[in-house]
Amino acid sequence: MASILTAGEAVARIAYLSSDVIVSVQPSLSTDSEFSKFLHQYTSNKASSLICKGTPEVQSVRHNADPLLSVYQPVRDGKITTVTTSSNILVKSIPHLYRLAQYPVVIHVSLHPAGYPDYGDITSIRNAGFSFIQSNTLQEAQDLALTAHALAIRSGKGVIHFFDASNSKSDQPIPHESRDLVLNVLNADVARQYQGAKSEESTLYVSEGRSQVRNIGLSGGEVAQTANGSLSPPTQAVLGDQSSRGQSSASSSSSDRKDSSSAQSEAESATTVESQPKPVSSDDIDFICSAIWSQIRSSTGREYSAFTYTGPRNAESALFLFGSDPGLFAAEFESATQADFFRSVGLITPVLYRPWITERLNEIVPRSVKKIAVLEQVRRKTTKWGPILLDLLMTLKSSSQGQSPLVVGYQLGYIEYTTITQALSGIFQNLFSRSPIQNLEVGAHQGPSATLTGTQKEFQLSQPKLENAYMKIMDQLFGERLYVANALSSKDAGVTSQAIKHSPEFGFGSLLARKEHRQRFISEVQAATKTRDFTTDAPLKWLSQWALAAAKADQANKLAPEVISRLSTDGSPAASKLLSSKGLFYKESQWLIGSDAWSYDLGNSGVHHVLASGENVNMLVVDSTPYSERAAQDAARRKKDIGLYAMNFGNAYVASTAVYSSYTQVLQAMLEAEAFEGPSIVLAYLPYNREDDSPLTVLQETKKAVDLGYWPLYRWDPKAEEKGEETFKLDSERIKQELKEFLRRDNHISQLMRRHPQFHANLSESYGSEVRKVQKRKAKDAYEALLEGLQGAPMTILFASDNSNAENLSKRLGNRGKARGLKTMVMAMDDYPLEDIANEENVVCITSTAGQGEFPQNGRNFWEGVKNSTDLDLASVNFTVFALGDSHYWPRKEDKHYYNKPGKDLFARLAALGGKQLVDCGLGDDQDPDGYQTGYSEWEPKLWDALGVGNVEGLPDEPPPITNEDIKINSNYLRGTIVEGLQDQSTGAISAADQQLTKFHGTYMQDDRDLRDERKAQGLEPAYSFMIRCRLPGGVATPKQWQQMDAISSQLGNETMKLTTRQTFQFHGVVKGKLKPAMQAINQALMTTIAACGDVNRNVMCSSLPEMSELHRDAQATAKKISDHLLPSTTAYHEIWLKDENDKNVQVAGDAVQDFEPLYGPTYLPRKFKITIAVPPHNDTDVYAHDIGLIAIKGEDGKLQGFNLLAGGGMGVTHNMKKTYPQIGRMFGYVDKDTVHIACEKIMLVQRDNGDRSNRKHARLKYTIDDMGLDVFKGQVEELWGDKFQEPKPFHFDSNIDTFGWLKDEEGMNHFTMFIENGRIEDTADFPMKTGLREIAKVHKGEFRLTGNQHLILSNVPEEELDNMKEMLKKYKLDNTNFSALRLSSSACVAFPTCGLAMAESERYLPELITKLEGVVEESGLRQDSIVMRMTGCPNGCARPWLAEVAFVGKAYGAYNMYLGGGYHGQRLNKLYRSSIKEEEILGIMKPLMKRYAIERNEGERFGDFVVRIGMIKPTTEGRDFHLDTAELEEDDE
Repeated sequence: MASILTAGEAVARIAYLSSDVIVSVQPSLSTDSEFSKFLHQYTSNKASSLICKGTPEVQSVRHNADPLLSVYQPVRDGKITTVTTSSNILVKSIPHLYRLAQYPVVIHVSLHPAGYPDYGDITSIRNAGFSFIQSNTLQEAQDLALTAHALAIRSGKGVIHFFDASNSKSDQPIPHESRDLVLNVLNADVARQYQGAKSEESTLYVSEGRSQVRNIGLSGGEVAQTANGSLSPPTQAVLGDQSSRGQSSASSSSSDRKDSSSAQSEAESATTVESQPKPVSSDDIDFICSAIWSQIRSSTGREYSAFTYTGPRNAESALFLFGSDPGLFAAEFESATQADFFRSVGLITPVLYRPWITERLNEIVPRSVKKIAVLEQVRRKTTKWGPILLDLLMTLKSSSQGQSPLVVGYQLGYIEYTTITQALSGIFQNLFSRSPIQNLEVGAHQGPSATLTGTQKEFQLSQPKLENAYMKIMDQLFGERLYVANALSSKDAGVTSQAIKHSPEFGFGSLLARKEHRQRFISEVQAATKTRDFTTDAPLKWLSQWALAAAKADQANKLAPEVISRLSTDGSPAASKLLSSKGLFYKESQWLIGSDAWSYDLGNSGVHHVLASGENVNMLVVDSTPYSERAAQDAARRKKDIGLYAMNFGNAYVASTAVYSSYTQVLQAMLEAEAFEGPSIVLAYLPYNREDDSPLTVLQETKKAVDLGYWPLYRWDPKAEEKGEETFKLDSERIKQELKEFLRRDNHISQLMRRHPQFHANLSESYGSEVRKVQKRKAKDAYEALLEGLQGAPMTILFASDNSNAENLSKRLGNRGKARGLKTMVMAMDDYPLEDIANEENVVCITSTAGQGEFPQNGRNFWEGVKNSTDLDLASVNFTVFALGDSHYWPRKEDKHYYNKPGKDLFARLAALGGKQLVDCGLGDDQDPDGYQTGYSEWEPKLWDALGVGNVEGLPDEPPPITNEDIKINSNYLRGTIVEGLQDQSTGAISAADQQLTKFHGTYMQDDRDLRDERKAQGLEPAYSFMIRCRLPGGVATPKQWQQMDAISSQLGNETMKLTTRQTFQFHGVVKGKLKPAMQAINQALMTTIAACGDVNRNVMCSSLPEMSELHRDAQATAKKISDHLLPSTTAYHEIWLKDENDKNVQVAGDAVQDFEPLYGPTYLPRKFKITIAVPPHNDTDVYAHDIGLIAIKGEDGKLQGFNLLAGGGMGVTHNMKKTYPQIGRMFGYVDKDTVHIACEKIMLVQRDNGDRSNRKHARLKYTIDDMGLDVFKGQVEELWGDKFQEPKPFHFDSNIDTFGWLKDEEGMNHFTMFIENGRIEDTADFPMKTGLREIAKVHKGEFRLTGNQHLILSNVPEEELDNMKEMLKKYKLDNTNFSALRLSSSACVAFPTCGLAMAESERYLPELITKLEGVVEESGLRQDSIVMRMTGCPNGCARPWLAEVAFVGKAYGAYNMYLGGGYHGQRLNKLYRSSIKEEEILGIMKPLMKRYAIERNEGERFGDFVVRIGMIKPTTEGRDFHLDTAELEEDDE
């Protein structure tokens, strides 16, 4: 039988069964309380409740974020609400308690610290209007938690149930509650009355003066009539096993403790209609509790009353205990001997603490008792007499007995188990003395620190690791000058409360004291300069200078070391006195640091004090609310916008920053805040759901918040106008409505628009504007107006498409429908107003399949609406669906249902809503001979027949679809309409045709996929931007070029650079308006982007080769020679990008002037063309992976002689399309270095004339060679060349990874290869990489070499510069190569968020995956063993995954295909091992496999060879074998 082990679990179970909403107060969002672990477990299992109609909602709230504010909204909505919390929130929540006491809210309180809690947290709030119930044992926790909920529901008033969890830690496990008993006791009928009554109040708080009516829950009959049994259906999960103890036969009328008062209450409530209902009284509470306990006794035999008495009935003395562990005292009393002072003593403990029922206490205390010791565990005494002692005295005074017992009060401290006898002896020895001493403290005042264990320790304030980002920036900026007044580690004499020590009020006060202290010190220095108390006059000059500059940080801190030095050598008493406070010579950078808890009402007062004071105090406030978790009422009402609040004061510097959006803006803001004379507030955004969230989650949430204006980046300096500068500086593109209104009021927004017209559209767009519905309606109305004049039946075609196949198919179907006389309308599903669908006549839906059988992005909202609708009636609608998918995309049997799942689900749902099907659901399968067209060609004729237009004659010929070849030939040598598109300011995009053409110019249009959904919801177009790729033959750049590239990325891009696997620079986030300036800046750096992408020869790569400089020079010169020779000749690039508006002489418009492409012709190549050079023994450029791979051959003199030429390599693949495959280059032979560029040209020309231009998936050189045959293709090349390939020369490769660290070449120059993870150059709080490289570039005299593995070589450092370079590398942490060999050998493509082809994360995820593998790497002794691991977000192969020893290729978000068996030297392709696996499965495979490799490998055996040898994977001999003999066979459908 399942059992309960802890009081927290017992309470959590009852709370879950008895609530609609549970507010779980936790130490942090990533740390569980005693209750939250169980509550989250129940919700994740969708366990049923007895009170909630669905699954109860559990809201996690941090304990320092004013948690009881979260109760008001559900209470107003008529939700039965419960709070689970520790006791440390109670006192500061008193204003809320008074209001909430009038509602059926239950607060379960675990007293902290467990083992020795302060019951003063309870006594301090005893008059807040709540009823208080105390439990001590595990069984009591279950029963009295139920009592608390039943009492709240029946009385309509708040109840606080409190307990010390340590009291029951040794109790035996108890069985799960009986659901029948819980249901009967709760009285669900009464609960329904509350759930049906919603408050009309619109204020944040609920009314404090609300009185509860005494006409529910008090009538005994109602309890007995309650339905018995579980309300949940048998299929739902319940909270574990249940042990029913049968139906309760008890009713509240069976109470044997009713007095006349409670009897009258019953009569009144049952029979009287009062014009002025009376509030619930103490007697009513007593009556209800007695009734509840009667039911529990009848069902279980367990008895409860308002007070518990144990001991002899004739006892003459008793102990009244209000503190921890009554069981310990009771056991000691039972074992007392005749010699003990405490023999024959009774023990009294309260169960119903409030209301304090005098009659119940008098009933249980024996009349024989003459003396009572009152033991109160209240550490913060505010009065002479304890609250329990006063309660007891009032009870005894009102008693009808004769002389009242003597009462002596004690303060209960911490008592060890071993000293309980001694403590009790002292208590009763004093009690029995002639003159007992009042208020003695028994035990230690402070409990041992060891009692702060587990959850208790977690409630101590701590800084989440994620927030280290801002702290590290402050450390970098201010160093030793940084002083955080409320730092968690600070020592403050006399202040023990963490809540006080780290509050803004305390920190502000300490800063004022610190300021006064330094001011006194300055006065002392000024006085000292006017005396002759120093041994020499030397200190006087320096002290005078310092006194004048003391208030200016830069000057004071510069002078401080000199002043201290002079004083140290003076030796006089005056000098010694000043030196005793020498730290004050430095002007600190003083800060208060807090969280968004300071933004709530109860935390805001300290912020107000700082602002109102006008003092020069800096505040950093970290806000962690994620954009996706924001609530409208929270943003507008619960939390104050501290930035707006501060700006309204008018005297404060305010900045809103986000380190994961703009690192440089954070730096700028902190420096400006520190320099500002007056209050400064820096708001720092760091969104997370849990404190242990990954940085990737924080990044994605930050981007959404900044992009959509929820968290605008800005800086506000009210004194800037004095310097002729702008007061408000907007550092992001959007601002929210409240901020906009403030700026408008201050007339700043108009100034901003005048100065920055490009901001106008964004500023005038309010945050959160609901425009989507209007857009849908206008689009549909426009369609209908167009169709008005047409005849024939209407046909509405709705599509959902990710890759444009479904969209193109829909548009073609629409055009064909029009040709047949139908009135057709074609729209994306999400653009269609769903409320109109019931009025349609014929609806055709066409959808592709995304992810794990999901709808494409532009159909998800439509599907959710259709799926969840309860009122759509499609009885008059004819419909059909065509679905596009891939039957082998998910090869495992259990995943087969994902095939065309969206289309099938939509078809079934439309039918369920009453729609009449036109034809069966059509299924298009990419595995069919003609792909989805096979199924479509059968489905479409049936549709026309169903619509009665199947036999229409004289249909016009359809124009063929526009292909890339059409776009190229009509582009006028790559011009297209690019110029016009760049000038169009209505959109951030360019046309589809121009998107293809700009690739030839070195740029791709992309959009930020992290923001797609949110921007769509806001009615905004995607966040379009452009990626720019430079052409950099051989990957060599000068230091000046590096600085220029750095400036481009900072000023025109997204502040990062990418070193690509093609050995060049790549910029992301360049918006359309900055595209041309970026191209011009690249040109000014003597670089270009032409032919970096597109159907031309792209950037020519070359081994970076740090140890052989002369050979590298020759190889790199060859790379440049080939690159220049194969460069396109069109002047379009120069015309579009490099000439300004005033140059009239170079415009080539229309067909007035025609370019000429001697190599490429007007249609260029069928597909991209890639060339690389590798210099043995290093295959660091993956020579086998390219269209042409050149293997450098050294002559006998050690110089470059020529090349072995490989041709036909290529990495692009399409998942589950076996006609596509990766291929390695085939050996053509040896070519001399002087003619190698001609040989490359002739291969390219044969590919130009023979490549497949009809199918881009089959257009690469690898397929041309495989189709023609190697000998035939080679023969055509030699015929065109007029020369022959010679026999290949011998060569040998050792590896295809980089050699990290310092190397010296044959000429004595030094080279340092640094690790740049996945090629991303950026600054972070932990690692200022970009800044460091920029500073190095300013002094470096050599060159920078980019490697094909995305790393960087600082090349040609002369010996005299070596120490300086080493020092700079160390300063910026760039000298660290102490990583695992697995990490050093890894590589990833960009993927999300910018690559439109990505199916899964890559660059942002691979480092995390490697971190999770490095533990087993260390354990297995493989830290120094290189294993080539690569990851890509899609199968196009940018990071060349097919040659890795282990590779992960994105299949869907979070799912990857796993490949094994690639050659370590890059010479052998790998093969599919597992399909569509997620992280858990990846780790489950890799960890034991790496351990096995460590144990079973042969000497020198590489990982890829090992997995082949042990039979895990078959070797791939060449590309056409890639899909054969895979480890995971696709299962046939049954």
